[in-house]
Amino acid sequence: MQDLRITFVQADQIWEDKTANLKHYEELLKPVTATDLILLPEMFQTGFSMNTNLLAEKMENSPSISWLKQQAKEKQAAFYTSLIIEEDGHCYNRGVFVEPSGDITCYDKRKLFGMAEEPVHFTAGTKEVIVEYLGWRINLQICYDLRFPENSRNGEIDGKPLYDLLLYVANWPERRIQHWSALIPARAIENQCYVAGLNRVGVDNTGLSYNGQSKLINLSGEELSNLSDAEGVITYGISYLELKQSREKLPFLKDSNYRLFRN
Repeated sequence: MQDLRITFVQADQIWEDKTANLKHYEELLKPVTATDLILLPEMFQTGFSMNTNLLAEKMENSPSISWLKQQAKEKQAAFYTSLIIEEDGHCYNRGVFVEPSGDITCYDKRKLFGMAEEPVHFTAGTKEVIVEYLGWRINLQICYDLRFPENSRNGEIDGKPLYDLLLYVANWPERRIQHWSALIPARAIENQCYVAGLNRVGVDNTGLSYNGQSKLINLSGEELSNLSDAEGVITYGISYLELKQSREKLPFLKDSNYRLFRN
């Protein structure tokens, strides 16, 4: 099993301006080479807007999805982020895992943020999604999902963990950043997995300030990388062998009651 190189793109987002955001990401991504997985913030090309009438796209003709496919092919790396997708009369905060081949795995955010009236404008997803990529099993999550441990309960089937890496892409405000910094290591420890959390920076059109703190955590809760509070791009490799050996040394997952939380 190969190591997995993860690139964090901690960016400021231009409010509801898709063209400007995509151009900005292109500039940030220019120096990125030799990576396997690239993370962009939640609602990557709009910011965390409830303006679904203006901003929603359909999967089959989405210019933003086309851009992600193009970037994935050029970088020979998968992308994970979210955007506003309309389907059958419903809008979803949809996570998309876009592979260099053009294959897409979708995850619809299950925990919608009531304080921002997200449930008024969006329909919640109902299913956990774990994608297999380069031999790694990756659990897809979005922002507010982080607060709910039942959303990511790991365990074993026939001695094999359900997943190895947990991803969160977010617009997590500075006023509650201490929660973000506490919960990401907690998810890593309780699920014996790596956790990658990618947040944004800057100020959005509602006046909320975001200070990043994107981070990669190992299953012991140790911080492997942290982008602090400024725009930046960093790539860090994680080791499957290290993960496997640590799980064998402390085989907690076999005692998990994960079946209580499966869909």
